Amino acid sequence: MKLPLLFILFAGAYLKLNAQHIYSGNKYPLTDFRRPLDITPPALAGSFGELRANHFHSGIDFRTNQRQGYPVYAIADGYISRLRVQNSGFGLALYINHPNGYTSVYGHLQRFNPKIAREVKALQYQKKSYEIDEFPNALLIPVHKGEIIAYSGNTGSSGGPHLHFEIRDTKNEATINPQFFGIDIPDDIPPVIYAIYSYRLGHRPFNEFTPKQLHQVTGSAGNYRLSGPALQLSGETGFGIVTTDRHNGASGLNGVYSIELQLDGTPVCISALERFQFENSKAINAHIDYPAWLNTKRSIQKSFVDPGNPLGIYSNLVNNGRMLFNDGKLHELKYIVTDAKGNKSSLSFQVQAGADDAPLPAAGSSGQPAFSYATANEYNTEDIRVIIPKGSLYDDLSFVYKKLPNSAAGAYSGIHQVHNKLTPLHNGFQLWIRADAVPEKYREKALIVNTNRVSQGGAYEDGYIKTSPRNFGSFFIALDTIAPSVSPLNISEGKRMAGLSKMSFRISDNLSGIKSFNGYIDGRWVLMEFDTKTAGLWHTFDENTGPGKHRLELVVTDMKDNTRNYSITFYR
Repeated sequence: MKLPLLFILFAGAYLKLNAQHIYSGNKYPLTDFRRPLDITPPALAGSFGELRANHFHSGIDFRTNQRQGYPVYAIADGYISRLRVQNSGFGLALYINHPNGYTSVYGHLQRFNPKIAREVKALQYQKKSYEIDEFPNALLIPVHKGEIIAYSGNTGSSGGPHLHFEIRDTKNEATINPQFFGIDIPDDIPPVIYAIYSYRLGHRPFNEFTPKQLHQVTGSAGNYRLSGPALQLSGETGFGIVTTDRHNGASGLNGVYSIELQLDGTPVCISALERFQFENSKAINAHIDYPAWLNTKRSIQKSFVDPGNPLGIYSNLVNNGRMLFNDGKLHELKYIVTDAKGNKSSLSFQVQAGADDAPLPAAGSSGQPAFSYATANEYNTEDIRVIIPKGSLYDDLSFVYKKLPNSAAGAYSGIHQVHNKLTPLHNGFQLWIRADAVPEKYREKALIVNTNRVSQGGAYEDGYIKTSPRNFGSFFIALDTIAPSVSPLNISEGKRMAGLSKMSFRISDNLSGIKSFNGYIDGRWVLMEFDTKTAGLWHTFDENTGPGKHRLELVVTDMKDNTRNYSITFYR
């Protein structure tokens, strides 16, 4: 196989940072920052760029010995530039802007230090909202390197106690691997390579029908090989790899930093997770074999790049990593996998090329509409309208639509199969379903759900229910006329609460989801805190609820404005 004379060269060269070799033209300060925790030795529950569902991990997760309440320190001088409290996501989070042009982020916190906590509580009462996202000016909350700013926790969408930590470029919000800033994690363990896959691409888009073959790997300690003879491959081919990393001590299975694939000694695809933009994180579904992940939960990282993939993590691309094996020769291939500390593993193998390069059927040849990744695409029938915006497809698509009978309980339309869930989307799509069967008095309660009865949202407009699902699937119209439920956990009518620090509830909704919750004691709005993981809602008593008789009113509303009012008298 002849390679082009000109290659797309990666920006910059190998840079040496604390014995790390990274594919980058960027230089990072190595001594400005300290670690955010004093737990030694430091250990990670999650690495930067680790493969997660629908996103790359945007920071590193420091282990906290399965406990909450460890002091969290400012890694350098600066000021609190963002105060954020979410029901899910990062939960309680702080952002610090530093003079050197970087921003540090601390997520899933248990609580803030007293000064910051007062500012946050004042904002919550001012806005009458538990969730806030505020950007204080540089003079309001200055911090110094080593100052305790918060305590580690398990708030938001955390799966267990830990500290989520990020370093971002302040100017453009790109998130960067913190290990490139001298945040040292002891690690002399090379990545593990489990398997590789070959894909018969056949000059057509990668999709759920692309034939692939598993090739088992043997080896250890950085040296790997295929267990069989040379691979017999013909035509246009791509490769994918299954690999993870560990560090010293208490390490889980973390992600690797870079993956390089060479053909006859020349790189044809390098992916390196140095930094990425948040708006591109969902493109992890183009980086991996998405159908394989949905069907088996196995993460196969592709070493060929779909044309609509917006990630900036690739370099040294030759024909987007697609190789042509049609010259009858024996070719040498090599994978080199590196972690963020510079530990490397390699896998060398041979491919015996055939002479067959018959292309597979092109997109649209099945009689279905051919949608281009490079343009907006639209599909209309009497019952639905589908618009896929430009930039949402990662590759060209033979679009498939079917209308199925109205067999779902509580359905107010047929079931509309919009392509299938195995094709990922970057920005979702717009969906209109005709709402002729929805009674006029219930139009404002109508929404679109998938066949798992997961709400996709939606609103009535011009005879349709309109919404924007994030993924393809099967959808129908349903109604939500049921108010959320409120279950008191430690309070009842007339109860004396003098010995308790808080009142607690559990709230839930049957379909559209919780939109808001508001508590009032003696007619005055009070702060109610919420944990999505447990559906727990609580109010911590303060000096404003003194001894004596009090009246609580709790108002919980769902996304379709169904409201539950809960009222009770209690004593302090």
